[in-house]
Amino acid sequence: MLEIRVIVRTVHILAAAAWIGGNILYLVAVIPALRSGGPAPGVGAQIAAHFRHLVNICVGVLLLTGAYLAFDRLTSTSLGWPYLLVLGLKIIVALAMFVLAIYIGQSNIRRLAKRTTRLSKAAPQLVLALGMVVFLLSALLTGLFEASIAPN
Repeated sequence: MLEIRVIVRTVHILAAAAWIGGNILYLVAVIPALRSGGPAPGVGAQIAAHFRHLVNICVGVLLLTGAYLAFDRLTSTSLGWPYLLVLGLKIIVALAMFVLAIYIGQSNIRRLAKRTTRLSKAAPQLVLALGMVVFLLSALLTGLFEASIAPN
């Protein structure tokens, strides 16, 4: 059973890292390059479509593996209120990221907003910030879990 936990945890971390790392690359390198270089027609749309596909896969993987990992942890030991509180906060922040990703991925909504609304402009940076918060909360959860199983 330990092997499946390791595999699921690894897949969960890789999906999160791919999404957040891809977001950093997109915001720091791809978007500025597209704005300054004036790419061939359709290149920006192709990049966005491929990134949207990656994000969709990552969201699905994160939901499935996250549910498994939460269930596994919650049924394996007594964790206490601090762990449950941080886990609940992590889930809320992750769900906010998923909602923002869906919002960003809806091309019709983006076209209607024409990137003029505050949310449309800030959403990619907000997803990145929330992703960093989720990583921080994950590290805190690991510490709380290890403290709960450590001998007194």
